[in-house]
Amino acid sequence: MNVLVINAGSSSLKYQLINVETHTLMAKGICERVGSAQAFHKHGLDDNEVVIDAKMADHDDAMALVLDSLVSGEDAAISSLSEIDAVGHRIVQGGKYFDRSVLIDDDVIAKIDELAELAPLHNGAALMGIRACQKHMPGIPMVAVFDTSFFQTLPPKAYMYPLPYEMYEKYAIRKYGAHGTSHRYISERAAVVLDEPLEDLKLITLHLGNGCSASAIDHGVAVDTSMGLTPLDGLMMGTRCGTIDPAIVPFIMEHENLSAAEMNDLMNKKSGLLGISGVSNDLRSVRTASEEGNERAMLAYDMFSNSVKKYIGQYIAVMGGVDAIVLTAGVGENCEKMRRMIFSGLQPLGIVLDEEKNRHRGFERIISTDDSAVQIIIIPTNEEYMIARDTYEIVHDQQVGISAQ
Repeated sequence: MNVLVINAGSSSLKYQLINVETHTLMAKGICERVGSAQAFHKHGLDDNEVVIDAKMADHDDAMALVLDSLVSGEDAAISSLSEIDAVGHRIVQGGKYFDRSVLIDDDVIAKIDELAELAPLHNGAALMGIRACQKHMPGIPMVAVFDTSFFQTLPPKAYMYPLPYEMYEKYAIRKYGAHGTSHRYISERAAVVLDEPLEDLKLITLHLGNGCSASAIDHGVAVDTSMGLTPLDGLMMGTRCGTIDPAIVPFIMEHENLSAAEMNDLMNKKSGLLGISGVSNDLRSVRTASEEGNERAMLAYDMFSNSVKKYIGQYIAVMGGVDAIVLTAGVGENCEKMRRMIFSGLQPLGIVLDEEKNRHRGFERIISTDDSAVQIIIIPTNEEYMIARDTYEIVHDQQVGISAQ
């Protein structure tokens, strides 16, 4: 089964075409700056990747361009759109409605729209992607895969906020988490690397990129996570502040005369590594500046590592121990200096980083010492594969059910 995986952002449309049975990546690309005069389309695998300036007024135009690129040219991934068997969409916020991936119908679309308030930059864009697919590929089954569904197993003591209970009853204010598809993937792969059943393991998973989140996974079940009602909560990130004293919000609004929207923008887009360093939201640029003596960049680097370290301690306490700590995403996979800072001083907890292994680059690998009580593992995430796998399973089961009737 060939599954087209769509990840639509507010001004982008990322895609992969995957054959699930053979685990083959057939095509991939991204449409960037959709709606602007500087829009461009990047398409192709590895050395065959090309970048083309292209007019895309909206996601409908972008989807048409994507589908044309899949069937056009000498290196076309498929000869006809009829070879696409299903489409899987990444949806950030599924709220209380979805504890698993589902076939998309009118009711699912209505609920995704209803939840857009909790993920305004993501759910609305995902809906544009869904509608574009419906227009250009009518009749092709589509599946919604939610970042939040993995965390529907959290117990009330973890997902509730200590606010008046009426706020939960009226507005469903609770922790939903995010990056769940990534945390699910790396926890499953960690079990394979360790050659242990996932149900026998206590794992702390760390998705560290421009967006960052931590999760506690106890015997295969997510029991806590750092992101909250929205992806703003938890760890310090590229442009997001993460957890702060909530009284800071009205204080800044009053003193800077900011509206709620402006304050939200400040915390989501102007804080984190960017806000502290004044250099960039990209850890690579912050690292370079810190090594050149920029004190604010040094501070940002220290704050980032300290933020992660605190969550490791919290989740060890939550689960009463940990067997392995798993890192993924751009920072987690590639920044040996940040990993060294995160695990510095954790030796008394049985967490011992191997300096030599930490310097090596590779695929899935253990970077803790041979005698470390807790394993430290790097797993490159593959959210697209998880979306494709869920889509395959749901559509396949539906087809089998129809055949049985």
